[in-house]
Amino acid sequence: MELSAMQLPGLIIAAPSSNSGKTVLTLGLLRALANRGVRVTAAKTGPDYIDPAFQAAACREKCINLDPWAMSGDQIVALAQRQAGDKSLLLCEGVMGLFDGAADGSGSTADLAAMMNWPVVLVIDVKGQSVSAAAVIAGFASFRKDVKIAAVILNRVGSDRHRVMIETACREHLPEIPVIGAVRRSDALSLPERHLGLVQAGEYDALDVFLDQAAGIIAEDVNLDQLIGLVSGRKLAVGSGNGSDAVIGIPPLGQHIAIARDTAFAFAYPHLLEDWHRQGAELSFFSPLADETPSNGANAVYLPGGYPELHGERLARAGNFKATLAVMAAKNTPIYGECGGYMVLGEALIDASGQHHEMLGLLPLVTSFADRKLHLGYRTLVLSEATALGAVGTILRGHEFHYASTIKADGTPLGNMATATGDDLGSAGLMKGSVFGSFFHLICQ
Repeated sequence: MELSAMQLPGLIIAAPSSNSGKTVLTLGLLRALANRGVRVTAAKTGPDYIDPAFQAAACREKCINLDPWAMSGDQIVALAQRQAGDKSLLLCEGVMGLFDGAADGSGSTADLAAMMNWPVVLVIDVKGQSVSAAAVIAGFASFRKDVKIAAVILNRVGSDRHRVMIETACREHLPEIPVIGAVRRSDALSLPERHLGLVQAGEYDALDVFLDQAAGIIAEDVNLDQLIGLVSGRKLAVGSGNGSDAVIGIPPLGQHIAIARDTAFAFAYPHLLEDWHRQGAELSFFSPLADETPSNGANAVYLPGGYPELHGERLARAGNFKATLAVMAAKNTPIYGECGGYMVLGEALIDASGQHHEMLGLLPLVTSFADRKLHLGYRTLVLSEATALGAVGTILRGHEFHYASTIKADGTPLGNMATATGDDLGSAGLMKGSVFGSFFHLICQ
């Protein structure tokens, strides 16, 4: 049978650097398009928990991560295909600068754009420059032949005169790259932040008001018809499978996984949970902050990352939560914690003020925020102990992003960790019985 071709429709919003305003611009575009009736969904390049939650709120659809460093091409195509579904546009926000990736140079937004044949809309923060913006655009447009800069949006424009100067220079020097928007400077286009980035979407009571305000500004300042007209993407053969059944490669922790979910445990990747579900696992959710306990039928527990350091006192008082997990651990139920979840599995967590909070005590671990130190980057973790995640020697791919210091970590390490460039970081994490975890955020195998 001859196969016809279909297109995986996408568009990437990228910038020359971080702090160019692409996140808020992406949110405004998503809400403006959704309000207009466009069937739009969202993705985020690379490892990130916070931005995708905002994007999901903006387009009223879930948002996924597409990570060209951690994930294979088949995995990315499969995830993008599922996410796009019957939508007319998958709008993907880039990470850092367009060509920035891991320490080894791989995994950039540009790599994703080239892989998926998605055009790039370059967001230029023009505060403090005029004609020079055209030179920046020219450099980015010519840097990689396999990456197409399809259009430009000027951001933080100071005045009509400022806009005209830049647009004139772009028409003269870059007539093939249209300027489809010039977004004015506005205090309305800012979000509250904390030490890991933006405050979580679920903690921002006025989020819907903000998104509608941003959408109104963006709809006035960006030509949405031109934006939609740019959409293109990778050709897929209908009926060939195209990796749509590919999984991330991580076996479910159990047949029924109870997952902690609240503002202290908010960092769980949707693709991981979805793949566990696709492999037959039942998923249920509970809130440790509300002193809830896992569902009675659960035979595994997942404590994702988040901000337990901001809720140490409440977690220390969560008697039902603590007692139930102690019983489950005694019955050899797999209990897995990542980053914040890992810290909660320990004996104690010391917050930024130096206050000591008693945690679950299931691992011989004490962590502290009293002396903060940034740990950041892509990581591989080779399991040195067999767990529900894999046999000894299994290689997991993910990242690390935290400020906690380890005061005590006795006992059996979970595995050995290395950077994206292969630098050995030594043993990582802990395992005791059926309880295990580390600061490593799991993306895929």
